[in-house]
Amino acid sequence: MFNWYVGLLAISGVVMIAMAMVENGQSRASRLINGILGPIYLGYAVYLAFIFEGGSYLIFFQAFILPVLLVVDFFRNRKPRQKLTETQKAWRAHQRSEQNS
Repeated sequence: MFNWYVGLLAISGVVMIAMAMVENGQSRASRLINGILGPIYLGYAVYLAFIFEGGSYLIFFQAFILPVLLVVDFFRNRKPRQKLTETQKAWRAHQRSEQNS
C-alpha cells in the first residue's frame, strides 16, 4: 500500500508539472496552482521513497482529489482545434501550390 501511495503521489506531481508547462487555454491561476503543487507532490513522494526511514505514517487518499480536479479543468479549458471549411482548405491548397511554383 505504501508503494502505491508513493507512486500515485509521484505521478500526480509529474502530471501537474507537465500541465503547468503547457499553455493550452488555461488561466494563469490554474497554471500557478499546478506549478506550485506539482513539485510539492513530487517532492513528498521522493521524501517518502528515499528519505523516510519508517515508523508510522498516514495515507490521505483525499490528496488525490485535487490532481483529478486539476486534470479535469485542464481538459475542459483547452482550446479546440480550428476546423477548416472546404473553402479554407481549397484556399490553403491554392496558396501552397503558388508558393511551390
